[in-house]
Amino acid sequence: MYLKKVLWATAILGLLICGFIAYQIYSAIFSPNTQFNNDEAFVYITSDATFSEVKDSLEPLLKDLSTFEAVAQRKGYITNIKAGKYAIKKGMNNNEIINTLRSANLPVDVSFNNQESLALLAGRVSEQIEADSISLLEAFNDPGFLNETNFDEDSKLGMYLPNTYEFFWNTNAEEFRERMLKEYQRYWNEERLQKAKSLDLTPSQVIALAAVVQKETAKVDERPRVAGVYLNRIRKGILLQADPTVIFAIKKQTGNYDTIIKRVLYRDLEMDSPYNTYKYAGVPPGPITMPDISSIEAVLNPEKHDYLYFVADVSNFGYHKFAKTLAQHNRNKVQYIQWLNSQKVLR
Repeated sequence: MYLKKVLWATAILGLLICGFIAYQIYSAIFSPNTQFNNDEAFVYITSDATFSEVKDSLEPLLKDLSTFEAVAQRKGYITNIKAGKYAIKKGMNNNEIINTLRSANLPVDVSFNNQESLALLAGRVSEQIEADSISLLEAFNDPGFLNETNFDEDSKLGMYLPNTYEFFWNTNAEEFRERMLKEYQRYWNEERLQKAKSLDLTPSQVIALAAVVQKETAKVDERPRVAGVYLNRIRKGILLQADPTVIFAIKKQTGNYDTIIKRVLYRDLEMDSPYNTYKYAGVPPGPITMPDISSIEAVLNPEKHDYLYFVADVSNFGYHKFAKTLAQHNRNKVQYIQWLNSQKVLR
């Protein structure tokens, strides 16, 4: 009888111990383990991250790091870390957190606008994905890639079309570059290639001219008219004489793209640079900035007119006064110069 009681007591104790252990395991796996107040928090895991670094990233977000580590060990996550951006939602348990870190890499929007150099582009993009600016710039300038894709030192900037694109945060430099090449090739479909051909321009020349249009006017609705002016001048064999190309030539020569030049001086027009369209005929050898799609489309679909000149309209800032004759243009130009002088814009 006594032995029976001992056996029963041992069995009950064993069940209690097993139940406690099961509860602990269940609790570690399925109990909420977050300690932030927002609806979600984001974690960025680099491509070479160790589990220790993952824990460091999660520590401010979790109530109990030790239970997370135990479940991570049990599920094999410790030796199978995935890079990316992940959203940890408030109230998630360890099992949900690990499942998220294994399979729910979030895309990010990568945006860039009218950068004037690949170095500036690399800096802008590196703020939005894992790849750093040095690796991006090396990928952009890789001689093998440029040779294979028929871009050169002057035209390579034009491969990158300003827009917003969806990437995974852990995209590397080569992956970013290859995606941009695909976007460029997708843009230049047969219809656009035919339009460029009808203008007697290559895609690279279209982009180079669009960059000038981009710099001349911020008004999207005016860009087809400005493009029409430059195309008229090209057809007639007249120098483009675009001030933004001179400004770019100065920046390129000095290497300082942060230089602010509001007024081009007569001495600047003598600068010997293939980008100086006061000295060299035709389209510049490459883009002076990354033109928007709207500027490229303006060149491909220009307004048909007889204008050959334009100057800033001081009575309607942002827009320009257009002229068909040099005499009319000079009258418009006088008003602009008087305004510059009144504002003491000397450079």
